[in-house]
Amino acid sequence: MKLATVLSPLSTENLCLAAQCGVEGVVTRYPGPGLQALIDVKKRIEEEGLSLMAIEGSLPIERMKIGADLDGSDVSAMKELVMNMGELGIPILCYNFMAGTDWVRTRLDVEERGGAKVTAFDLSEAERAVSLNHSVESIAPQEIGSDRIDADALWRNLESFLVELVPVAEKAGVTLAMHPDDPPLPEFCGKARIMHSVENFERLLDLVPSSRNSICFCQGSFATMGVSIPDTIRRLGKHIAYVHFRDVRGTPESFVETFHDNGPTDMAEAIRVLREVGFEGPIRPDHVPQLVGEDDGEPGYTILGRLFAFGYIRGLLHGTESKPV
Repeated sequence: MKLATVLSPLSTENLCLAAQCGVEGVVTRYPGPGLQALIDVKKRIEEEGLSLMAIEGSLPIERMKIGADLDGSDVSAMKELVMNMGELGIPILCYNFMAGTDWVRTRLDVEERGGAKVTAFDLSEAERAVSLNHSVESIAPQEIGSDRIDADALWRNLESFLVELVPVAEKAGVTLAMHPDDPPLPEFCGKARIMHSVENFERLLDLVPSSRNSICFCQGSFATMGVSIPDTIRRLGKHIAYVHFRDVRGTPESFVETFHDNGPTDMAEAIRVLREVGFEGPIRPDHVPQLVGEDDGEPGYTILGRLFAFGYIRGLLHGTESKPV
């Protein structure tokens, strides 16, 4: 396994800190169209001795999710991105199929250990905020939108997406890794969701069978589904291309994030089973607590909690290595 991270901001200082903590690779949001944008961000990362391992977030994919890419510009942009990633040797493109939103939280300041602040979600609060026309920026990174869409339509749109993108990914040597719905609910604000169960991930893999049609195992999202993490890793096995390593406490309707070492999941066992199924890809800490002095940072993505997570994950990786007899 290769320890990776997202950094917010992607500053020289944060890149240096990550390298000093033993991180090998960086994950960054889509930097915009064209090859040069990828070249620039890749060069910046490599100057600190790290590699660019994945692109995720802010992708030109939203109209494809709802079947509204009428002129084909989104699919063309995604194909261009995959081809450019292949040319530059960037191996993983992580995406999700949540229509009208991304990950959603209703609070950004729940107290965890020592007063650190974590994000939380409560369905009743989310529905109330939307019904009162409150700014959804307080609960979601993207606009919720108003058009309804059902699960059958989402599945059709997903299949169309994969039919278009998987052959390009195969040619480019890039793996498409689907992220679970967060929260993993069957519907949110009038829009169906489809990536909220293990069975639906198996259906995803069957839509267009290919080693390039794969899974981002966001451990926190799967834990929120209420499934056994070790059993689920074994079940999805070889199809896991990328891991978001985090933990939560609660249910899909109401949960809070935790420190990596302070949640209900046996994190060491998760690493052991990832080794058991032969996972060798990038694993990164996902949402982390905001520690003292970080109130102005991006909730879930500040650096001090991430430094703690780097050390914790490296300890788990070292402690689960096979020792020569």
